[in-house]
Amino acid sequence: MAYSRITGVGHYVPENIITNEYLTTLMDTSDAWITERTGIKERRYFTKGKDTNASMATEASKIALARANLSATAIDFIIYATITPDYFFPGPGFILQRNLGIAGIGVLDIRDQCSGFVYALSVADQFIRSGMYRNILVVGAEIQSTFLNHTTEGRGVAVIFGDGAGAAVVQATEDENHRILSTHLHADGTYAEELYVKEPGSSGGERFYEQLLENPQMGDVVMNGNAVFKHAVVRFPEVIKEALAHNQLQSSDIDLLVPHQANLRIAEYVRQQLGLTPAQVMTNIQYYGNTTAASIPIAMSEAWEQGRINAGDLVCLAAFGSGFTWGSALLRW
Repeated sequence: MAYSRITGVGHYVPENIITNEYLTTLMDTSDAWITERTGIKERRYFTKGKDTNASMATEASKIALARANLSATAIDFIIYATITPDYFFPGPGFILQRNLGIAGIGVLDIRDQCSGFVYALSVADQFIRSGMYRNILVVGAEIQSTFLNHTTEGRGVAVIFGDGAGAAVVQATEDENHRILSTHLHADGTYAEELYVKEPGSSGGERFYEQLLENPQMGDVVMNGNAVFKHAVVRFPEVIKEALAHNQLQSSDIDLLVPHQANLRIAEYVRQQLGLTPAQVMTNIQYYGNTTAASIPIAMSEAWEQGRINAGDLVCLAAFGSGFTWGSALLRW
């Protein structure tokens, strides 16, 4: 029977470091205010003329491919998660395909916000289990700094998000001991407007850029922070426990939890709810902020580099985000 396994991970973050102290020059905030609410100390912003969504994904993918000891020409399919594509259409998956020189293979761009990478990984797992593909490149990448409102009015959102990309090579295997054990996906559109960006949209009756010229705030991120927090602290442990129960495992069996890097307070709450030690949870939001679909692969790649993920480890990925959407994946590395 065919299973799927992550054989290589990689990430790329821009060189431009944006500290909390720098943000105090743009808005009425402070390092203490940001740290207390989010745990973030700095984040990365892309460099115009150097970085694009697809170029960052390309660099992350090259690293993941090298670590998997696999040529780009061996890739059968690309699944690309992002909410910030370089173009309105086509999606950046096509540009990544072109950059890697692998024209002709299928490309799937998905939009599941902060749960994007988990959703993409689940799709890859199903394609491989079905026998359709054997080598799939799964990517999460974001450039979010360009839609942030860097004023006091927008500080509640602007201090949170950053740019970056992460990638994973997922390959077919018959090894039952080292594979993706299961994935679990959920969504509830009841809360779609609790965290969203209204424009650019296609249903406004006018060209979206004309509406934005008249009402620029329609392009801002709208976030009900309290609602997001309340749902996240329920759904995170819920979907992790679902994955564990499905595989007849306990939270104590987890070697490393790699959660979406949404908020350090959320990660700490989830850790306590599951009875995990700090060493069992990977957090790097302090240095990169919330990179949405890129946050899990960036964190997973860093954890692997730091020796926190080793062969045989039970690794759990979990995410919650706009939609609302949430999901988990349980891996035996």
